[in-house]
Amino acid sequence: MRRRSFCLSALSSLAAAAAIRPRLVDAAGSVLRPTDVEDLRASLAGRLLLPEQPEYDSARKVWNGAFDRKPALIARCSNTNDVVRAVTFARDHQLLIAIRGGGHSFPGHSTCEGGLLIDLTEMDGIRVDAKARTALVQPGVVLGQFDRATQALGLATTMGTVSQTGVGGLTLGGGFGRLSRRFGLACDSLIAADVVSADGRVVTTSVGENSDLLWALRGGGGNFGVVTSLEFQLHTVAAEMHGGLLVFPFTEPRALLRAYADFIAGASDDLFVMFDIVPTPNGRIAALEVCHSGSKAAAERELAGLRKIGKPLQDAVAPATYVALQSSIDKDYPAGRGYYLKSGFIRTITPAVIDTLVDYLDAAPWHRGVASFIQHGGAIARVKPDATAYWHRDAGHTLLLVGTWDEAADAERSTQWSRSGWASLEPHTDGFYVNFMAPDDSQRRVLRTYGPNHARLAAIKKKYDPTNLFKLNANIAPA
Repeated sequence: MRRRSFCLSALSSLAAAAAIRPRLVDAAGSVLRPTDVEDLRASLAGRLLLPEQPEYDSARKVWNGAFDRKPALIARCSNTNDVVRAVTFARDHQLLIAIRGGGHSFPGHSTCEGGLLIDLTEMDGIRVDAKARTALVQPGVVLGQFDRATQALGLATTMGTVSQTGVGGLTLGGGFGRLSRRFGLACDSLIAADVVSADGRVVTTSVGENSDLLWALRGGGGNFGVVTSLEFQLHTVAAEMHGGLLVFPFTEPRALLRAYADFIAGASDDLFVMFDIVPTPNGRIAALEVCHSGSKAAAERELAGLRKIGKPLQDAVAPATYVALQSSIDKDYPAGRGYYLKSGFIRTITPAVIDTLVDYLDAAPWHRGVASFIQHGGAIARVKPDATAYWHRDAGHTLLLVGTWDEAADAERSTQWSRSGWASLEPHTDGFYVNFMAPDDSQRRVLRTYGPNHARLAAIKKKYDPTNLFKLNANIAPA
């Protein structure tokens, strides 16, 4: 087996308790034969779930409650061979494929209506090599698992900001987080991967082997196949950092945002901030989620400057472990809640951006609408735009409008709040972070996101997925 393959014990095939009689229809309109479905079930070490089975309903649910889709089949894969069989079955029967690692997709790409859901959640092995400072990870691993395993050895690399997020999907989209200004994006530390391509081959990619595919995986999303293992370069970091929540009143929004923009433009690579404008019953607040990964003395000096942009209502920034910081906002993004966002890259927080945003917030107050600036720059910007598929290295921030709902009655208003505000903000942006894609984002926006890298990505797409089998993503059509 390959050096990076995981050796997992094969599970016994599930015996059919009764004849299966699904009327599953492929893309050509042909009904799948029960024997075809049963052959797939028998070939898997994992499980094949159909709508009539008790586990199916819980297995089909994903983190974003905006999507209540029902796949025709769910293949819960136990190993790479299962993934090969599932991909081959979907291709042969022209079924739509959705791929779920962590299932944390904002645009709902980790599920589908009809078709085949390739569920990787049970492929959750991780092995850390302290001497080489590398981590070998299966696609079902989520950030919390990764961070605990690496931090146990005093190591880490950039991962996202919510611990239930899947490592695979995060990395393929680029992957920013609390360490990204210091070490670059998650994809910048990706050094090798195994991928099941559309023709059912297992392709190993690294700098020295099929390097075109590794280049594409670093920010090109799930366009090129099903990733079954990822290898990361790790970095030495202190277990204790400084971070937490810093809250300011938003009663003078323009002055506060200008002060923040001036301060953050000179921030060190050790500082990462998410600036959220949050509605409360008593008016909006600015809730800054902060992480400083430098020394205690450096953190105290720099955070003193951040505190001076306003008069804090709450200051919970203090020494904390990196693992604790990585799960500190999980409660704000619970599974089952509905989410709809629009987002885009900006170079700097300009007066025009501030005025446009504040004008919209004043004109359209909504108790389930949050606006955010997520800080980029630092090490991210020191990578050449064509060194990986991720083009927009010069972006200083991601700007977002996020509508959420717990009750179906609020879904339309929350969605429209984000859409309407974005109509005025989008002209100030260029491209977007593909993991923040909206389900109705246009192909024009995808083209702008990949920029001049798009032509090379389309050629690689043609090589590994010429029929666009893997299309639930920020899609790149084959050249």
